[in-house]
Amino acid sequence: MAKCAVCDKGVHFGNNVSHSHRKSSKMWRSNVKSVKVKVNGGAKKMYVCTSCLKSGKVERA
Repeated sequence: MAKCAVCDKGVHFGNNVSHSHRKSSKMWRSNVKSVKVKVNGGAKKMYVCTSCLKSGKVERA
């Protein structure tokens, strides 16, 4: 679900590193919102990341 319909931005994976340098897996979720978007003259509900909303790649309905 947490994937942008415009730019396909999704989750990123890496490591939590403690002070003693022990590593455990970590996941960064992208900031994705459920938004009504104008598509082909009509309104459609899509998941869009906030960077696409801010840059104007998508027009809200």
